[in-house]
Amino acid sequence: MIQNSLNNIFNYVGNTPLYQLQCDNINLFAKLEYFNFTGSIKDRPAFQIIFDALSNGQITTNSTVIESSSGNFAVALATICSCIKIKFIAVIDPNISSSYENILKLIAYKVIKVDKLDETGGYLLTRIDTVKSICRDDPGMFWTNQYENPNNYLSYYNGLGLEICNSFETLDYAFIGVSTGGTITGISIRLKERFPNIKVIAVDVEGSVIFGGKAKKRFISGIGASITSPLLKKALIDQVMYVTHQDIIEGCEVLLHDHMIFAGGSTGAVYSAITKYFADKNTVTNKPNVIFLCTDKGNAYLDSIYSTEWNKNLSDRL
Repeated sequence: MIQNSLNNIFNYVGNTPLYQLQCDNINLFAKLEYFNFTGSIKDRPAFQIIFDALSNGQITTNSTVIESSSGNFAVALATICSCIKIKFIAVIDPNISSSYENILKLIAYKVIKVDKLDETGGYLLTRIDTVKSICRDDPGMFWTNQYENPNNYLSYYNGLGLEICNSFETLDYAFIGVSTGGTITGISIRLKERFPNIKVIAVDVEGSVIFGGKAKKRFISGIGASITSPLLKKALIDQVMYVTHQDIIEGCEVLLHDHMIFAGGSTGAVYSAITKYFADKNTVTNKPNVIFLCTDKGNAYLDSIYSTEWNKNLSDRL
């Protein structure tokens, strides 16, 4: 029964559309990851981690899966676990969007919302400590651990990275937002194998400590982190670019109004980085092929990035 359910889910994960945007100086392509099963790129690692854990006996029908997440990964896990009749506990924090929280309350076995700030001014470390505490008290828990589980980056290496390689004869740049590190690690390894001269640009947000930046309160989920994932040790990154919260907002607005892409925060961040990177580069005679990922839709950001009132108040909170 579980295997049949997983097979059905597998048919709706991956092989997402590739969409070319109209740009003057580059050939810009977006991989529309919001066409995945639950609407985000996180379906890929969620499925791979659960599938592998079931295959090797780490999860049984009596197990409870648990994870700390700002949104998409928890929704993906909750949905998959619901389909295979396994309990899932989501550990979230006050920065989660109301839509994500409502979805999780609808489909997850339990939702735990922490409210204690950690030493970085965020909640990630508190969420992880909560998960660890619950796992210590209950040996029946299985922590998917997206920051350290190798199936996170392997799902991108074997899936999304390969799909991108098969879509291009040549590829010059890949711009990828970073949080847990799984996406950029898996994709960068795969792309460098196929296109040795490609430049992989990591995009991070102000306040994130992933690449050694100073910790600062962040207000947009899906990009940046308060820790550096061990997975990133394997990543093949040529350059890191930082964007501001305002850059993310403007990137989302341009994508929506100029390119008809209604995207989430990390996508807006990456698009902003791309426009800045190529702003002073003359590529008209030899346009490079550039790819980025639309990791999710903007629905969960209607009360933040796409809210005029939220944007007005943002400068006072930064």
